[in-house]
Amino acid sequence: MSTTYLELSQDGGGAHKFYEVTVRDEVVSVRYGRIGAAGQTQTSSFPTAEKARAAAARKIGEKVRKGYEPAVPGRRAARAVTRRQVSSAPSTARAVAPVLWRFRTGSAAFGIHVDDERCWVGNQAGDVYTLDHSGEVLARFSLPDGVKCLVADDFWIYAGCDDGRVYDLSSKLPFAAYDIAADVDIFWLDIHEGVLNVADRAGRLTVIDHEDEHQWQRGGRGEHAWMVRADDRGVYHGHHRGVTAYAPDGGQELWHTSTRGGVLFGWQEDDAVYAGTAHRAVQRLSKTDGAVEATYACDSAVYSCATSPGGRYVFAGDAASSVYCFDRDGTRLWKLGTGGGSALSMQYRDERLYLVTTEGSLVCVDASEAAVTAAQRGTVPVARDVKLAAALPTYAPATAAASVTSVTAAPSGAVVVECVRDNGRVRVHVVSEGYDPAWNVQFPRAIREPGARYVVDALHPAAGGFYRVRGDIRRLL
Repeated sequence: MSTTYLELSQDGGGAHKFYEVTVRDEVVSVRYGRIGAAGQTQTSSFPTAEKARAAAARKIGEKVRKGYEPAVPGRRAARAVTRRQVSSAPSTARAVAPVLWRFRTGSAAFGIHVDDERCWVGNQAGDVYTLDHSGEVLARFSLPDGVKCLVADDFWIYAGCDDGRVYDLSSKLPFAAYDIAADVDIFWLDIHEGVLNVADRAGRLTVIDHEDEHQWQRGGRGEHAWMVRADDRGVYHGHHRGVTAYAPDGGQELWHTSTRGGVLFGWQEDDAVYAGTAHRAVQRLSKTDGAVEATYACDSAVYSCATSPGGRYVFAGDAASSVYCFDRDGTRLWKLGTGGGSALSMQYRDERLYLVTTEGSLVCVDASEAAVTAAQRGTVPVARDVKLAAALPTYAPATAAASVTSVTAAPSGAVVVECVRDNGRVRVHVVSEGYDPAWNVQFPRAIREPGARYVVDALHPAAGGFYRVRGDIRRLL
């Protein structure tokens, strides 16, 4: 057995990653990732030991040409990850919001997503919980590091984590769908049609396609980029100097608008983006030209914001544990205390406002007119504290082929895919009839092995000309 360990580490916050190649007889194992982390492992088998050694030599040569150098594991320390430091003062509101239920996750929570069936919450401990709309906890995903944010792209749910990876939580077992470069310190992300847009600590915007390949990057006009939203028309990037819009294909700057203070959060509707700022306001900007269409004045720095469909109502959460509701034109309708910390993210759905807070709670607020009016008069329901079920299903990421169940035949209606080598990379193509065999399949890198076949429940085409997996993944023997 032979092992070659390489590192690429650049000063000034650049790359800080390793690449290790191990040859054992006819098997080549490659482990890679951020220095100080366990990294990902890919294993390939070859007909002979000689061919395995030749393949390993090619891999090592490619990395050396890119600047990697021989190193000793453990000598360089892991680069520190920026964890969002936020303060939360007591609310100055005269009344408390009508909270229906509260689920305490145990750690500060940034990620939230609410769909037709479930509520998702992700916290700094790496836990992602799903609950139904009544507050019953359904399942838990245990990820390797803190969750920075949760985003949805159609059916698919993704969690951006402090380990530099973005996990797909849409299947039974989560998997790392994107592995962000070591010099990109994720602050926020958005995914549109499988294209990942990442805003980072340095104020940069990085765009990555469905095959985890870099597309383009912009330096940004400011630091600390907490906002990124994307659609067919553009990518909207918020930082401490305002909001900048870029063309999704190629990154040409479309417009830039200075805001009232640095941007701490962002939301979007079809024709507008909403920037929550440190200078106590949410501003609505036109997606066409960046013009400020309305300002929603709060009493403290705005940590989060959201709207009802079409932007009829605008909601905001501030640094002083309060939530606000405004009419579309900027008129403040109400301000109430959260009763449990400042809202770091929020989402409105069906007359309910869902918050995740500095105290690590997912809070469901009755935002109906009758409930808010009663709350302003001092009448609120008794909030139900949600408890974890004794036998809660828990899912962790699939890290190797051994963790994926196997089948000897494809069940009726399932789809067969195959891993193939293509220009030095392992891609996944569809074998079953009725699909375009030239399209790639977005697939976990940890279980890609040339020649291996897998069975998936379903595939769905994406606008970028590739397929996405829906349901379970099983190895076909």
